[in-house]
Amino acid sequence: QVQLVESGGGLVQPGGSLRLSCAPSGDISNIVVMGWYRQAPGKQRELVASITTADSKIYGESVKGRFTVFRDGAANSPVYLHMNSLKPEDTAVYYCNAGTLAQLTRGNYWGQGTQVTVSS
Repeated sequence: QVQLVESGGGLVQPGGSLRLSCAPSGDISNIVVMGWYRQAPGKQRELVASITTADSKIYGESVKGRFTVFRDGAANSPVYLHMNSLKPEDTAVYYCNAGTLAQLTRGNYWGQGTQVTVSS
């Protein structure tokens, strides 16, 4: 089991910046990828960014060039999402996700979500 605790959401004006953090705990040695997803009202949950333990990164098209995903230290240390040039359409609940692999069994874990609101 993996537990994920997110922090850093809030209200920010358009063009501003915000940083989210996600701290994993539990069976973190089984984590192979961590990511950020978001879900706006009436829309499906979508990938924002992900980072593997080998530091390979993927970004959603709508955030490329504005958002950066990184970790502070060794693999499976806390993961951050730094968001620049925020737009009102970035408003959503942001969820941290961890994918695990142990003895050929995959797991998928979610944080509780943190609200990001971009508004003037």
